[in-house]
This record gives sequence, structure tokens and C-alpha cells, in this order.
Amino acid sequence: MADQIVETARRVFGHKSLRPGQYEAVRALLDGHDVLLVQPTGSGKSLAYQLPAVLLKGPTLVVSPLLALQEDQTSRLEEYGQQTVARRVSSAETKAEREAALAEAAAGKVEFLFLAPEQLANDEVLAAVTAMRPSLIAIDEAHCVSSWGHDFRPDYLRLGELLTGLRGARVIALTATAAPPVREDIMVRLQLENPVVVVGGTARENIYLAVARCLDERDQEVRLTDTVTATGSPGIVYVATRRAAEHYADELQRHGVDATSYHAGLPKRRREEVQQNFMMAESGVMVATSAFGMGIDKPDIRFVLHAQAPESPDEYYQQVGRAGRDGQTALGILFYRPEDLGLARFFSSSIPKENDVAALLGALARQVHASRAELAEVTGLSTRKVGRILNLLSETGQGRDIPASNTSAVEQVIARAEAYRSMQRSRIEMMRGYAETLRCRRQFLLQYFGETDPTRCGDCDNCHAGTATDEPEPDSPFIVEQRVRHGSFGPGVVMSLDGDEITVLFDDVGYRTLSLPTVMERRLLEPATDQ
Repeated sequence: MADQIVETARRVFGHKSLRPGQYEAVRALLDGHDVLLVQPTGSGKSLAYQLPAVLLKGPTLVVSPLLALQEDQTSRLEEYGQQTVARRVSSAETKAEREAALAEAAAGKVEFLFLAPEQLANDEVLAAVTAMRPSLIAIDEAHCVSSWGHDFRPDYLRLGELLTGLRGARVIALTATAAPPVREDIMVRLQLENPVVVVGGTARENIYLAVARCLDERDQEVRLTDTVTATGSPGIVYVATRRAAEHYADELQRHGVDATSYHAGLPKRRREEVQQNFMMAESGVMVATSAFGMGIDKPDIRFVLHAQAPESPDEYYQQVGRAGRDGQTALGILFYRPEDLGLARFFSSSIPKENDVAALLGALARQVHASRAELAEVTGLSTRKVGRILNLLSETGQGRDIPASNTSAVEQVIARAEAYRSMQRSRIEMMRGYAETLRCRRQFLLQYFGETDPTRCGDCDNCHAGTATDEPEPDSPFIVEQRVRHGSFGPGVVMSLDGDEITVLFDDVGYRTLSLPTVMERRLLEPATDQ
């Protein structure tokens, strides 16, 4: 089997060898397992589904939220020859083109069929996909499935349900970053069977990580601008707001930097133009909100700077990971003020009002199949609020057909929203921990993402300053990945032990960093009985 995998990689795709994680994922699929693959973009995740697709009999369904990435992948696959014929079903094609693609797939003329999750929710498309009997399903950007993830997409919410009719197919879920709770959520939501989890390449040793502590906004601005002008472009500067994107772009332009802003408030055509220009140019700086990034695979980005702290280490490390994909040295610097975390808390999810939830449930009781727009009109709520409450309702495991008198359904929706906000805010505090730690920054992030024994990188600002040391693990009754229970916070899992501190990811309230001596003295944590 190993020889067949390597030979197919060479003969069909032109790869002389496989990267870490690729072989493990391919072998697990061929052995009959579902797979969750967590690897940075640029590390070859696509080959992990393309290679077994050629070796398995039957077509492959690829679910991806990005039209540009779908177009890029289909074009590349077409270049490999008859074994990798690819078609796409998306809003970018005409109805006739979509029908032709589905007909070719049904006739066995297509190996890869790409579509977005909202296309799969179309009954006609789903029926056609089911009829083509795929042997493999690849779900890209799988962190979008998880409501605990930093980039949850409602369109992904029903994927597990929609794929139940394709249970004969093996499934591989792919994502660049996923902390342990997100991984678990992905596997549950997609109903992966006997899954193998492959995690690799998250260290990204070629990116120098640092935090610059700033006095005020002006100091932040000056230090970031000086860093950009002193560093060779291309690069990305991430900011928290649309206004900041335009301000920093203007400021950099005044210093002679070819800078452009990108945010969700720009017209779609302008965003596409700006992104295309950046991807094709050999220089230039993109100043952007988090709206810019998913699917960006530009190998020569020399720096990713953050003018303000993002909402979580998940978001931060995914964004920083867009630097240095060519393997050359790159910079990842956070220009930090503690006040910026207040902005992140401001943007964290709000809790819907009980009256709004009750009004929506009452409307559903009268019109169970009503659209979001119709429900908004009946209740007087915005379509955004309607969508938010419907998503929370689905998160609780309840359907739309709930009696209007069911008060527990309202309580469950509110509780789910509170748990989600608690998790978000605990991530913000973990971002504070990253910014203020004296430990090795890469070690901090790798432990956050669930690596049990990462060593010091030796090449971040704290390692260079000598504050990061290889201290022996503290004398403690707890170990990393141990399930524990707290009297107030409930059950959780130990994420890291660092000197006199223990960080636990609690199921209901998110991350908490506790004093280990206090925990032991007061017996605040006990081994969980659900292990």
C-alpha cells in the first residue's frame, strides 16, 4: 500500500515525496477510516484528499465555501489529466452549466465535483449528488462547521445531516487551525465514523513571533509603520475595524508604502480587485480586517502584523500562518495594548432577549416552514437576529416544530448563547495570556492547540530575551489532557501546566488559568468521573 501511495503521488501529481501528515491521512482513508486533518494552509492538505480520490473507485465530492479556491483547485486538477477531471457547481455558473456538471458526474465522467455547502442544501443538487454515489467526501475549511470555532458559518450547520444519505463514502475534514474543542465539535457534527485525527506542521518555525507592548494608539501606529517601512513587502497588517483599515492604509501611503485597505464594507467588485492585485504583485501591503484571509495562499508574504489584538489565539495563529509559506523567514508581530482587548470583548456575541426568542418560537409555531425574511416581518426582528436565534435553536438540538408554550426551549436557546459568549470571552483572555506571557510564544500557542509536549522554539522574542526557560513540569497530581471537574466551572480538560499555573478548558465556560498552589490547597479540581 505504501508503495502504491508514493507511486501514485509521483505518477499523477508529480510529487517525489509526501509531506508530514499527508501519508498518514491518505493511509487512514484507504484503510476505511474517516479523517480530520489539521495542517496549515500551504502544507499540502489538498493532496491528502486528491491522492486517495484517484486510488478509490468512484467520484469525490469536495465541499468548500470559497469560489476562488474552488476555481483554483478545479483548474489545477484539470492539468493532471484524465484521472482528475473536475467540475464545479456554484453561483458563478449558469443553471445550464450546473446541470451539465451534475449530469457528467452522474455519468461517471467526473472525478472531483466541487460545491459550496449552500448548494448541497438545494434538494435537487443533493439528490443528484446522492445518485452519483461518491466514494470520498472532502470538507475544506472544516472549522466553519463548529460553533466553537472562530469562523463559524451557518451554511455548514446542516452538513452532517445533509451527508447522512452518503454514508457509504469516506469523509476527510480539513482545516488549518482547530483547538481541541473545535476538533471534537467537527467530528460530532460531521458524524465521522471511527475517525483518525492527524495534526502536523502547526509549529511554523520560520515565522519569528514577537509582541511589541505599546503605550498608546499613537505609539502603536508609529511602531507598526516603522516596522512595515523597514521590512520587505509583500505583507499583511490586520486591524480590528473598517475605520482602522482605511486609516492605517492612508498612514502607510504617506510613508511611501504601496498599501491598500480591505474590509467587508467595500463593494464586492472592489474587494475582488484589491485581493487579485495583492495576490499577483511582488510587493505591496494589505491592511485588512478579518474579512481578508480564508483561502489566501500567497507564498511570499514576508510579514503579518497585528495593529490590535484579535479575538482569539485561533484567529491570530491562522492569520499569522499566512506569512512565509515559501519556507523563508517571516515576521509575526502583535502591537499590543491591553485596552484593545476591550474592543474584542465588545464584538463578542450578544445574548438574545427572552422576549425576542419567545416571539420567534411563536411565529414558528404558526408558520414552521417560513423563511427568515417572513419570520422577520412577522416578529419585527431583523433578519440577522432571526438567523442568530434559529442557529442557536438548531444548536440546542431542537427543530422548528416547537410549541409556542415551550418555555424550556427559550431557556435552552439563552443558555446556549451564554455558553458561546463565555467561550469567546475566555479565548480573549487566552489572547491576553499570549501577549503578556514571558514563556516561549510558540510553545504557548502549540499547547493552546492541544500539542501535549512542545519544546521551546528558541527563536521568538521571549526566547531571545532569555525569559523563556525549559522548566521541569511542576509537582502536580494533574497531567495534560486529563479530564477534571471544578465545583463552579464544571467538567474540563487540562490544557497546560506552567510553573504555578494550570490552564483548563472547561466544557461550559471555556478557558481558565488557575493558581496551581491554590487549586491544590483548596482541592478545587478533582479527576472527572466521566473518563
